[in-house]
Formats: sequence, C-alpha cells, structure tokens
Amino acid sequence: MNYGLRIGVNNHVTEETTEVKNKFTGETIGHISVASKEDIKHAIKIAYETFQVDSLSPYKRYEILKRASDLVKERKETLADVLAKEVGKPIREARVEVDRAIQTLMLSAEEAKRVGGEVIPLSASPDSENKFGFYIRVPVGVVCAITPFNVPLNLACHKLGPAIAAGNTIVWKPSSDTPINAHMLFDILVEAGLPAGYLNLVTGPGSKVGNWLLEDKRIDKYTFTGGPKVGMFIKEKSGFRNVSLELGNNSPNIVCKDANIEKAATSLAKWGLSNAGQACISAQRIYVHQEVMGSFQRILIEEVKKVKMGNPLDEETGIGPLISKAEADRIKSWIDEAVAEGAELLVGGKQDGAFIEPTVISKANAKMKVVCEEIFGPVMILLPFIDIDEAITAANNSDYGLQSGIYTSSIDTAMYAVKKLHTGGVIINDGSTYRADLMPYGGVKNSGIGREGPKFTMDEMTEIKTVVMNL
Repeated sequence: MNYGLRIGVNNHVTEETTEVKNKFTGETIGHISVASKEDIKHAIKIAYETFQVDSLSPYKRYEILKRASDLVKERKETLADVLAKEVGKPIREARVEVDRAIQTLMLSAEEAKRVGGEVIPLSASPDSENKFGFYIRVPVGVVCAITPFNVPLNLACHKLGPAIAAGNTIVWKPSSDTPINAHMLFDILVEAGLPAGYLNLVTGPGSKVGNWLLEDKRIDKYTFTGGPKVGMFIKEKSGFRNVSLELGNNSPNIVCKDANIEKAATSLAKWGLSNAGQACISAQRIYVHQEVMGSFQRILIEEVKKVKMGNPLDEETGIGPLISKAEADRIKSWIDEAVAEGAELLVGGKQDGAFIEPTVISKANAKMKVVCEEIFGPVMILLPFIDIDEAITAANNSDYGLQSGIYTSSIDTAMYAVKKLHTGGVIINDGSTYRADLMPYGGVKNSGIGREGPKFTMDEMTEIKTVVMNL
C-alpha cells in the first residue's frame, strides 16, 4: 500500500517513495511518500492558515480527543499488530503501548477543558488601586512535531494530543522507519472530528525534511524526541522560537545493600530489555552495592536467560529485533570493544542479523562506550560500589540526566538520593524506565528541554497573555 502526504484535505502520493519493512521478516509492508520542499511549504501554509481561522472551542477539542481515544481502544489489536511489524516490538509490549496511547489521548481531552488563567492582584501594587488584572493561556500557533521510531504511537499522542487540546495546528513528521501507525492515528483523529488543516502529516528523511521545517518562520514551536545531536541542531536553528526536546540518556540505577534484591533484579531485567532496550530511559548502568552484588547478579542473569527472542507476533516472545541491522552492528561493536578493553561478558553478547541477545556485562569502566554513552539496546552494565555517595557521584558522571532509579528500604537514603541525583526524575524502588503518562517527564543536561505529560506539555504549547483593566 502507498501512504501519501496528508496535507489539508489531500492525500498526496508523491513520485518518490521509500519502503517500510517488517523488522522481523524483512518483507515490504508499505511504501511512504517522500516530501519535497514545496510539499513542506504547503503543509506549513495550510497549518498556518487554519490557525488564523481557528474555530474549535475547548469543549469541541475535548470531544474530538475523547472520541479518538475511544477509536484507538476499538482498534487496539490492529494497531498493536502494525507496531509489532514495523517497530519489531513483541506483541505484548505493542498492546501496552496502545493502552498508553488511549490514556494519553484521554488525558489530553480532559486538559482541553482546563486551559485557563489566573487573577493578578494588581490593586496590591502602589498606584494600581483602580487596576484589575488577569492572565489567560493562548495557543502558540503552528507546532512542528517530530516523533521517533521506538514508541511511535504513544509518543505521537504525547505531542499531538496536547497540541490539539491547547488549540494549535500541527505539521507532523513521524519516523520513516515506522510511519504506518502514524497514518492510522491520523485517520482516527479525522474520523473523531478533527477538521482538515489542523493536523498535517509529512514524511521523508529527517536530514532534508527537518531542515526545511526549521527554515520556515511560520512554525512557532518545535517538539522533538530523538538523539542529542539532532536536538542540538534544532535548538541552534530555531532561534528564539519555542522548543521542547526529549533526548538521550544512559540511565543509572542504584541497588543498595538494604534493598529487596530479588525485586530489584527482577524489575531491572524487565526494564533493561523492554522494547529491546530501545528506550531513552532503559536501565543501562546498574550500580550494585558490593555486598549484594553476587546475589543480585545471579537473579538478574536467571531472569535474562528466561527471555525468549523471536517473532514479535509470537505471544511468548520477550525481545524482538532492533530497528535495523545497522543498529545491531553498532551495539555488537560496543560490546566487543568493552570486552577487548577488559570488561566481562556474563550472558548474551551475540548478534543474529538485527537481533542482539539480552546482554549483561561486568568489570566495565566509566570511559567505555557501554557506560558513558547511550547503548539503546538490550545491554545492562553491572558496576559495584561501597557507599551511596560513590554511587551517586558515578551516576551523575554523565552528559545525560533524564531519569534514574534507586532501590533501598531506607527513606533517608531514598530522599538523599532524590536530592543529589542530577536527573529530571528519580524512581524509588523501581527502575529508571518507569513512566506514567500523566506525570511530568523530561530531563536535564543533554537529555533535553521541557516536560511532557499532557498537562505539562500544554504549558509548553501555550503562552501567557496578560490583561490589565483600568476601572
């Protein structure tokens, strides 16, 4: 099937197309259109003109997003099947992603009715006795949303839902690796009642399309999830325009000697391997107190060995292929490099095409790529520590700071870590990978700018307008 550009009322199939592959079988499951510069200009023009004549009330936005949430729920199995094929994630994880997308759209719908403001007590200021003030929140305008391949449906909902709820119009570029679910979501939003022009979907290589999107001053905000290098490029080229960036991480998790070791090892095995480790908050660096390292390592390896690799559509599969063989090649080279430099491979480490075996490494040092950079694969690194300050210092020794985890039975230790860990979120007695869709989510340092979660995203996608009345 050919998937065109969705601009205004048109479904424009271009002459140039690219293939979308089933990541497990390698078969072609669709073709997507490649946008030209003129196509991008046209999409922005439609979004800009639609915003100028915006007629959707907050309640109407609520109705549309509520209906879209219901439609996603009705089509859960179809969407999960597509995610399993074009992402390569196990079908059970694909269903979880659809469930989360349902929630994200519902949360966005609810927030659409809460866009408000606040009274400003101007009469409390000198010489302002006759002044009355308040502020309102207004949409920023045209939002450019650029979404990734790893959690394509739900992360799109985290951008599109709040943008619509706040009254913005959108130009959306999904990943070229996983665009079919994007077209399904587009159709769902249209069926739910979203008028033409509010959402415009364009596809093509980020190196070209991204540049064209950044050149056009009619775009008021960019929201991007992806790699730090691209995020930095967007920040540099966007000027004074509003930018939200959700970037990388090499998530640290600390396991103290007073932790529930079985719980810690079991949960971190899950969080390190979910979506084949292709999550920016995937458990990567695991700092374990040396007194419990033996028992923790034993349980972790037992759990890792239980995970079945294979066809994502198989209900028993726990880990599918990576998004591409090139990514698997990169991860395998990092593993081999670490071992050559003295690290010990405890389990896994083998490659089969786009598959990387679930892998646990020990005896690594802070300068190895598997420690200091983001692996974005099913690889966990065990690192011993003696005292909590040592662990926290090591955890903070990173260019990233998205989320971290700590396992302990001491509230004092937990809150000390909350204070000292330099990350956007700290998860206590669960892994760094935990995320609820209503919570503020985002990082510090090279992990990005701004927060997601519909309520918080809407703050990023609106501007404060102050009103003063002289009575």
